[in-house]
Amino acid sequence: MITLKGLHKKFDELEVLKGIDLQVERGKVVVVIGPSGSGKTTLLRCINVLETPTAGEISIDNQTLDFTESVSKKAISSFRRLTGMVFQSYNLFPHMTALGNVMEGPLTVKGESKDAVRKRAEELLSKVGLGDKLDYYPFQLSGGQQQRVGIARALAMEPKVMLFDEPTSALDPELVGEVLKVMKNLASEGMTMVVVTHEMRFAEEAADEVIFMDGGHIIERGAPGQIFTNPKEERTKQFLNMIQ
Repeated sequence: MITLKGLHKKFDELEVLKGIDLQVERGKVVVVIGPSGSGKTTLLRCINVLETPTAGEISIDNQTLDFTESVSKKAISSFRRLTGMVFQSYNLFPHMTALGNVMEGPLTVKGESKDAVRKRAEELLSKVGLGDKLDYYPFQLSGGQQQRVGIARALAMEPKVMLFDEPTSALDPELVGEVLKVMKNLASEGMTMVVVTHEMRFAEEAADEVIFMDGGHIIERGAPGQIFTNPKEERTKQFLNMIQ
């Protein structure tokens, strides 16, 4: 579903991604772990082209962007629709209800009919456990509820891939579980997901593969059981010893 070839990203003289090669199979959950500054978030933002890679290729569901040559804004816009992204901060429109936030993308970006979009939005909010909060505004919702609206909003665009950038890092500890439960349900339904997280328990329980990044490189990758109990690389061992 996702293929990255030779992906590089520089910010001025700082090279954050140093030639990433990665394949994510359809319906699989890949969790990316690593220290701050390792390139995890930049990797996600390059996959959906919120950041334009300096070089390399990205393919999603048989669509490819080659950044060794010029890529048009139209091509990037079309490509970005293949992905849904959930951020650390909820970024909901404060003047819109939960229902309005979920409906906004399909209405304004895809131009779908209001009736069809409303029905899908109601179903998605029910799916994330907020069927009784359709008319609530963000300020009336907890952080965990707002993040679940954010997940429903991303799903409303019917993406091929879901990307999560530390979706629970801004939440109080008791609210983390409700967001992770929604993500586990998505995984069980076969949604292709790339998740950057510090929630190692989620990685152990939900990931098909765990990737450890450091210094702009993929240092090690493998099944959760192998990475967490018997990592091969010394740097991986150091990182896991520090956080466990």
